[in-house]
Amino acid sequence: MAVALAILGSVISASLLIAVAVSAASLPTAEPPAVASRPAAATAQTMEVGRSVRGRPIRALRVGSARARVRVLVVGAIHGNELAGRAVTRRLRGLRPPRGVALWLVDELNPDGSAAGSRQNANGVDLNRNFPYRWRAMGAPFDTYHSGGSPLSEPESRGHANFVRRLRPRVTIYYHQMMDLVDRGGGDRFLERLYARRSGLRYGAIPPPPGAATGWQSETFPRDTAFVVELAAGSLARAAVARHVGAVRSVLAAVAPPRVLQRPIPFGADRKRQMRSYSRRHYGIDDHRLRRPRVIVEHYTGSDSFDSAYQTFARNQRDVELGELPGVCAHFLIDRDGTIAQLVPTSIACRHTVGLNYTAIGIEHVGTSDGQVLSNRAQLRSSLRLTRMLQGLHRIATRNVIGHNESRESPFHRERVVRLRRQTHGDFVTASMRRYRRALERLP
Repeated sequence: MAVALAILGSVISASLLIAVAVSAASLPTAEPPAVASRPAAATAQTMEVGRSVRGRPIRALRVGSARARVRVLVVGAIHGNELAGRAVTRRLRGLRPPRGVALWLVDELNPDGSAAGSRQNANGVDLNRNFPYRWRAMGAPFDTYHSGGSPLSEPESRGHANFVRRLRPRVTIYYHQMMDLVDRGGGDRFLERLYARRSGLRYGAIPPPPGAATGWQSETFPRDTAFVVELAAGSLARAAVARHVGAVRSVLAAVAPPRVLQRPIPFGADRKRQMRSYSRRHYGIDDHRLRRPRVIVEHYTGSDSFDSAYQTFARNQRDVELGELPGVCAHFLIDRDGTIAQLVPTSIACRHTVGLNYTAIGIEHVGTSDGQVLSNRAQLRSSLRLTRMLQGLHRIATRNVIGHNESRESPFHRERVVRLRRQTHGDFVTASMRRYRRALERLP
């Protein structure tokens, strides 16, 4: 531990790591995805998601791969007299989303209102008061905020709610007009602030109206983010449209999953049987599987070679330190250039941390010290994005993202072999992990 701390102190200061972390949080937007004049036919799809009171179709266009795991929805207009956002959604048709992200575009949810120049739909209902979140009866038909006869009484809001339930967008952006701000809603503040910063709008709070679409989405899907962008009155100038397209691009890049290469090590029946015996001996669990990951443990390899680390994990030999089988391994290995390789599925327990292998995902970084890893921008950026993605997939709290050196302090630490109950390693000490966890909290 003393050696690791000394190296850390000589290589990296708190201010440097904070600068790297801030850079890592913003890097996804530093090199936005390329824009094509038109998306390839294989990456575009139009579908009808509903009909208006007067039978007009409401369509959504997908830009990007149908197999993308992350979906972002942008709605150009929900009120028939607030149509400036359609210029943004139409420009976004030519965007090429980053790998792993599909962009869904709805120009308008209220085509009858748009045709009539009316805020309300043809039944005189404000659609943004018609969703089942704190809904209450308000006004009469064609009053400004008439909420309809009941939640989702209108075909437009019903169609949209059904579409959102099927799509489960990670982020939804609704364009409204007149207030010239990005609303501080109930979603991910990082993404809301990011949009405000990139678009040049101020970031402020609007009292949440009853029956609003964003309120319903935030209540129904609390792990996702839906927020309102209030544009200025009138139509958008070309430069303003470009700023908002850039803001959407930044959001897409921020939520794009990191690229993970599959480099599986041999983990056949023999190794699974060995892992099952290990789990029985150390944890009293008769299983080789990692059923419920609740911890992520950060490590460094102690070498500067990806190949040597990979071969160590692949060989499945008795380790020098404890002399046990199966051999040591990790679920992920991150090279010095930021390349992420998955070695073992996260559904299988891996031997990387005494006392936690039954419930922990292990991430190894090619390097010889905390400081070497944390001062490498490419490696740190990949590490933070991978860890954040795994947190979201498995609902792992940031306090349970730990360094190997912190293993004994984890509330999930358990060990049946008495001589190993105080066993740990010196990689990623608490001082390093405090800064690492602060950097994680800056990411969506």
